[in-house]
Amino acid sequence: MTEPSYNPAIAGRFRGFLPVVVDVETGGFDAERDALLEIAAVIIRMDEQGMLYPAPCEFCHVLPFPGANLDPKALEFNGIDPHHPFRQALPEKQALHQIFTPIRKAVKQSGCTRAILVGHNAFFDLGFVNAAVARSGCKRNPFHPFSTLDTVSLAALAYGQTVLARAVQTAGLAWDNAEAHSAIYDSERTAALFCTILNRWQELDPQRPWVND
Repeated sequence: MTEPSYNPAIAGRFRGFLPVVVDVETGGFDAERDALLEIAAVIIRMDEQGMLYPAPCEFCHVLPFPGANLDPKALEFNGIDPHHPFRQALPEKQALHQIFTPIRKAVKQSGCTRAILVGHNAFFDLGFVNAAVARSGCKRNPFHPFSTLDTVSLAALAYGQTVLARAVQTAGLAWDNAEAHSAIYDSERTAALFCTILNRWQELDPQRPWVND
């Protein structure tokens, strides 16, 4: 399998941070008490013209940690059966390792110093990632511990929308309500939205000092 090439200019675009879109599905809203059930990550790449595009999604089902709370309303919303035998879920530590490994590799290959989490209401996703890292003792978390890039703010600026579905559609991108609220679909749509907004900004301002012409 051919290894992806990374434009080192992306390190200059985000002050040494590599954007990685993350979406989590959970058993509630409390990162300390409620289960992490799915995690998906989409690494953002840059082409030779300085335009951003998403890499294929990394994804893992996660086993609820011992004693985790599972709010029935949250499970009804995301449609996840945490105990389904075909989920092939991993314990938190293994799941995080599976997601973090390609991110750390991409950070190194792109010349960045750290990943930065991109999300729609990014504080929520980062909170669950940080809680799972602390709980499981997972080492070498690639993400900045508190800084994020949030597509809620970007979409409000660009389109006057803050709800993900409406922002995606206003941006002219496809949205399928039947697929929504899975970590894979939401992370991929958020990544497409992020790249669309950033690339449009770059088209409006062609002077891109991070690109070596």
